[in-house]
Order: sequence, then C-alpha cells, then structure tokens
Amino acid sequence: MWLAQEVIRQKRDGLELSAEDLQRFVRGIVDDSLSEGQIAAFAMATLLRGMTAAERTALTLAMRDSGQVLHWDLPGPVVDKHSTGGVGDLTSLVLAPLLAACGCHVPMISGRGLGHTGGTLDKLESIPGYRIRPGLARFRQVVAEVGCAIVGPDAELAPADRRLYAIRDVTATVESLDLITASILAKKLAAGLDVLVMDVKTGGGAFMATEADALRLADSIVQVAEAAGVRTRALVTDMDQPLARSAGNALEVEEAIALLAGEVRSERLWQVVQTLAEEALQLAGLADDPATARRLVLEAWRSGAALQRFVAMSQALGGPADLATQPWQQLPRAPVVRAVYPLTSGLVQRVDTRALGLLVVRLGGGRQRPEDAIDPAVGLANLALAGEQVDETRPLGLIHARDAASAEQAAAALQAAYTIGEGRSAASPEPVVARR
Repeated sequence: MWLAQEVIRQKRDGLELSAEDLQRFVRGIVDDSLSEGQIAAFAMATLLRGMTAAERTALTLAMRDSGQVLHWDLPGPVVDKHSTGGVGDLTSLVLAPLLAACGCHVPMISGRGLGHTGGTLDKLESIPGYRIRPGLARFRQVVAEVGCAIVGPDAELAPADRRLYAIRDVTATVESLDLITASILAKKLAAGLDVLVMDVKTGGGAFMATEADALRLADSIVQVAEAAGVRTRALVTDMDQPLARSAGNALEVEEAIALLAGEVRSERLWQVVQTLAEEALQLAGLADDPATARRLVLEAWRSGAALQRFVAMSQALGGPADLATQPWQQLPRAPVVRAVYPLTSGLVQRVDTRALGLLVVRLGGGRQRPEDAIDPAVGLANLALAGEQVDETRPLGLIHARDAASAEQAAAALQAAYTIGEGRSAASPEPVVARR
C-alpha cells in the first residue's frame, strides 16, 4: 500500500525518492487526495534536504504530465524563453516576435509580477482588448499563423504546479532550487518545446542575488530540460540596475514597441534580447554559428519584420490595429508625469534596483496582495543608468503617477534609490551577460 506520509518521511530523512513515488505524489496533488499539510510537509522536506538530479527530473516530468502536453506539427522549430524576473525586463515582448520573424514558432506561456518584479502578462493586459487566456485552440492557431503568442497559463497545462506553488508561497518554501526548477519547467515542457533559452537574473534586483545562486539554478534547469529532450541554454544576466529605461506596464509595452521599431533606448536590454535570440537560433538549427545568428536577428529587426509579428500577434489576440503606429492613442497614460532631478550633480554610481521595483508597486503598478488590481499606466520612465551624468538638465527619471500626492512621495524614493558621485568608476558597469 502506497502512503504519502512514507514519501514525506523518506525525503525528511534525506533518502532518494523513486520516480514512481513522485508520480503518485503529484497525482495526489492534482486529484486532491493529498491534504495541504502533506503537500506543505513535502515541500519543506525538499527545501531542507534537496533532491538528486534524477529526483528533480522525475518530479518535473510528473508535473508536466499532470495535465495536457501540447504537440505541434509546424514547419519550423518550437522555441521559448523564460526569465527569473527583474525590473524593466520587457525582453519577452521583443524576443518572441523577433524569433518568429527568424522562422521559429514561439508558444510563450508567461506569468504575472511577483514581489518587486514585473510580469509579462501584466504588461500585455495594458493593451486594450488583448486576451491573455484565449483558450488552447486559439493559442495554437495564433502560434501557427503568426509565429508567436504570449499568453497566460491554461488550466489544462501542468495543473499540479498551481496547487503546489500556492502552498509554497505561504509556507516559506518558494526558494527551493528543486521546486523552482520543477515549477518553471513543468509549464514549459507541457508547451511541447524543441528549444528553451533561460535568462537567469542575478544582482540587487533579482531573486537570485548572488551569481553563485544564479549559476546553480541555471545548471539545474539546463540539466533537467536536456534530460527531458529539450535543447536548452541558460544565460546569467545582470540585474544590478534596470534592464530597460522604463518600469511599469504600459510604459514597458511602449518601450518594447519602440525597440522593435528600431529605437534602442537601453543598450543593456538590446544586448540581452540579441544574445538570447542568437542562442535560440543556433540551438534550433536555424544558424550554424554566432555570426549567422546575429545576421538573421539584425535582418529581422531592421526590416521591420519583428515589429510586424508583434502587431499581428496583438491583433490576433484582440489588440488594436494601430498599436505600433499610435501606441499612446491606445495605451493608458497616467494623469501626472513628474521629472525627478538628483540632489547633487554627478555620475550615477549605483542604482538600488529592488527599491525601484518596489516603488512601482507602491505607485499601483504591482501587487502588494494577490487580489490587488494593477494600475497599468503608472511607473517610471527615462531612467538613468550607471555611468550616466545626471544634473539639473538630466533627471533621474520620470514618475508616472495617479495623483500629485503619490508622485511627491515617489520622487523622494526615486532620489534615495540612486547613488551619485564624481568618480568615473561606474562608467563601465559589469557586462549584462555574465555567464553562459
């Protein structure tokens, strides 16, 4: 007779669980035969004792198979990307249509903001009419016809992860490397991918604050995904300052459209997008070497093909036809916009990226509680980055707020998030792509 408490005991005592035990445990999560207490105990035992590579793979595959697994019959490779989250990280909005314009099919299942980090779904919901849950049939149709679709998780895909994650969130077990790996990959593998590129953030604005932690997660994800038959590459990228010039939902959508149209406001953002795209094209067999991959990416960008894919995706999922040509005629705009200048002139030495993310949350652009509604118009724009001069003519950034009072409070917080100095040591910040 199989007993859940025996599985929990074995993991508590540091013993290795069999694939069959993990499969049965995951089935119990989905069919509600396991109590929340049993799932919580399993999560805590896993956090404290860890898992072997074989256990981690078995758990991930069991969670993948807890619901529907998509299979594709398409003329090009099926490719996706996942990021561990950051501030001003609008990479997905640019990368998905860029890869589609290069011959990939991108069924991107994304999530909402978590803590101080922004979420791709929250950004897309600032587009009037955009349906983040169109249903699997429409999702498959848009991927086939447009080449990319960015949507929210469907109830039929990896249902075990929803219940397990909700329990992890309230039992201080979110940080488990093994459970993070399984949670990320269960949904990605259920999407039927050929290729996955991972963007693992590290630094003050990331969940993985140290590069060592980021490398451990990157290694874990690559190992499990490859074992599941998905060609995978992970990049460790810097999140010690915002990736884009903006942080906030509609503001980031507008910056993504501008980048797709050829306007590079943040070299950091464009470098991450290009590098992820080049890695994906090589893994997918569409480019034999980095130089060819770079050429394909630049051709798709400069020709406007990537922007056309973004517009087509948005329209196919309910968005307006003139989003790319008249973004601010469609996207919500905050009634109060205020420039914030530094208390002293000089070069930006350091940016407290996590503080900027929390500032967006306080303005209403993120959630302090899961049930909170988001104001898509508020946030930060035109942010100064490390090594740049700020003074009475160049502000630290622009605050987009719902009212004057919240703008006033945000101004002091924005000034406090920046360290300004005279030296030029910050003029050459760390490379944005730290490791592969």
